Amino acid sequence: MLLSGQESRDRLRFVFYNVENLFDPFDDSLTADEEFLPAGLRGWTWSRFEDKVKRIHKVLVALGDWEPPELIGLCEVENHFVLHWLVSETPLKKHEYRVIHRDSPDRRGIDVALLYRPGFFRPVSYQCYRVPDQGSCPESTRDILYVKGILNEGDSLHLLINHWPSRWGGTLESRPERLAAAGLLRHILDSLFMADRQSRILVAGDFNDELTDASLRDCLGVQRPGAHCPDDALYFPYDGPLTGRPGSLKYQGRWYGFDLILVSGALLQDQALCVSRDGYRVFAPDFLLEDDPQWLGSRPFRTYRGYRYQGGFSDHLPVYIDLFTNGTQPSEPDR
Repeated sequence: MLLSGQESRDRLRFVFYNVENLFDPFDDSLTADEEFLPAGLRGWTWSRFEDKVKRIHKVLVALGDWEPPELIGLCEVENHFVLHWLVSETPLKKHEYRVIHRDSPDRRGIDVALLYRPGFFRPVSYQCYRVPDQGSCPESTRDILYVKGILNEGDSLHLLINHWPSRWGGTLESRPERLAAAGLLRHILDSLFMADRQSRILVAGDFNDELTDASLRDCLGVQRPGAHCPDDALYFPYDGPLTGRPGSLKYQGRWYGFDLILVSGALLQDQALCVSRDGYRVFAPDFLLEDDPQWLGSRPFRTYRGYRYQGGFSDHLPVYIDLFTNGTQPSEPDR
């Protein structure tokens, strides 16, 4: 049975996007947001904030082929105000997005959030999980946002939105922080599988690690889809080569695959709700890229290059996957 006021649709799109420092220009005395104030190092003004929001709106509309995605996970958003402005003061308003967000203990005040279109997704419950501090780096990081909801045909879906600690200060030095986040996520997953081995789970985020790193490979046990995919394991739904594939951000000439969407095995089965085994995509249209004169090729078109404002989008590219409610798994997830 369809949700109230909803049209029938057999394909729903989930997007994850690190929007890179979506701050408002107002001072929050409880967080270190001084860089993003009118008198701060970046000269962050109301007009620049409005332009940033408009650009994010442009990306989200393009991601849905001019029909905005039904589910959107975001990270690096400062607060509920910036999310409200995005969904209420841009043309997204006509799609009546709702926001799930809670302030996290991150020092800079950046959080994760979920946007959803209520005609296609109905939240049942949500919770924010606090990542334990590590002795090597006592600063708190972003919470893991868990949302359980019902999709348009009555199918339940568990969503987990992540933004793990960065590699700032060194990859090895910061690894315990990401392992702590992975351990917490593993605990959440184990609890869901214990309650229902066939739980349909979608995990997304900026993990600041790649699939070959211990946090994802060993702690979470992420696999590639094979001939047999147990329901209670986690998979990266992509058939192409991991090396040399387009990543979601570029650093010193190398593309990194930090922004990922992972799914439980139950979502890979031919049943009412499923995803394609090759459904993961990086969204990289020309307008999100610029020339990379130092390392050649292209790179994400950022809002700032260093401290120089250039009016771009983000240092990350968005990623997405389609959820099918008719039990089919097309090889090419075209919209």
